[in-house]
Amino acid sequence: MWNKMVVYIIKRILSSLVSLIIVTIIIFSVMHSIPGGPFDEEKMPLSPAAKEKILEMYGLNDPLYVQYFKFMWNALHFNFGKSYQSPGEEIIDLVKRTLPISAFMGGLGLAWAITAGLLLGIVSARKPNTFLDYLCTAFSSYSISVPVYVSSIFMIFIFSLKFHWFPSGGFSFGEPRTWIMPIIAYGLFPFGIIARYTRSSMLEVLNEPYILTAKAKGLPDWYILIRHAFKNALIPVITILLPMFTGVMTGSILIEKVFRIPGLGGYFVTSIYKRDYPLEMTLMLFISVSLSLTYLVTDIVYTIVDPRVRLGKGKK
Repeated sequence: MWNKMVVYIIKRILSSLVSLIIVTIIIFSVMHSIPGGPFDEEKMPLSPAAKEKILEMYGLNDPLYVQYFKFMWNALHFNFGKSYQSPGEEIIDLVKRTLPISAFMGGLGLAWAITAGLLLGIVSARKPNTFLDYLCTAFSSYSISVPVYVSSIFMIFIFSLKFHWFPSGGFSFGEPRTWIMPIIAYGLFPFGIIARYTRSSMLEVLNEPYILTAKAKGLPDWYILIRHAFKNALIPVITILLPMFTGVMTGSILIEKVFRIPGLGGYFVTSIYKRDYPLEMTLMLFISVSLSLTYLVTDIVYTIVDPRVRLGKGKK
């Protein structure tokens, strides 16, 4: 078993590396094909000599394939260069400064979303077509269909402007009152997805013959629910659950803008429209690596949750 696991992991890592190279080439090519540059005269009036010197300093006069190989070689040594937006700060330092904030807020948001989503999905599946089921379904549908920035603005209007319970924006690790509304906003969309997937999966499992057999044996409902139904229903939920960690780790652009959180999410937008090539490439590389690792962990967790899943062979 362990030999198969090691071989499977090695194969997945190699395939992920190939995918990663292809993705970075596509991103790098598209990024440089967009009209305009980081030091255009419209954005930063410069003399031709000064602009030429800056382009040479950053290596932007080199052919694209040379720029690409330079960036990837330096990235292998964890040297991502300096951001054009903040020339005095290394990109790795910028990520270290902003990533903990996004990871902290997004992690807490995902924590309540997972807990509430699983509980709500189980309750809905246990009481289908009842008022409680309709209420849970309506709540999860709202969190999926309503844009998160609309819910964020609504929370600011109610809890900040009307009742003055929480500040309308800002962030401080030492001030929990600044966390509550952003954390709720971070978890709204994942909560709805998890609740809907859990309900659907639980309904399917609860109608399986082995569940009916367990009931006929007189086993307690809670035992059947936890020991037999929930474990088997968890497989489809894991598919969408683990990749969500990448999204919350990189921050939500809209949430961080609305609540004025100095996280990593805001830099995704600015790196694109300011043509900050090193920062843009670093962030996309971080997302690609995170997703590759997440899907690898997801497949491994499959085998732990359900031994019927065989590595590389699907279900038997």
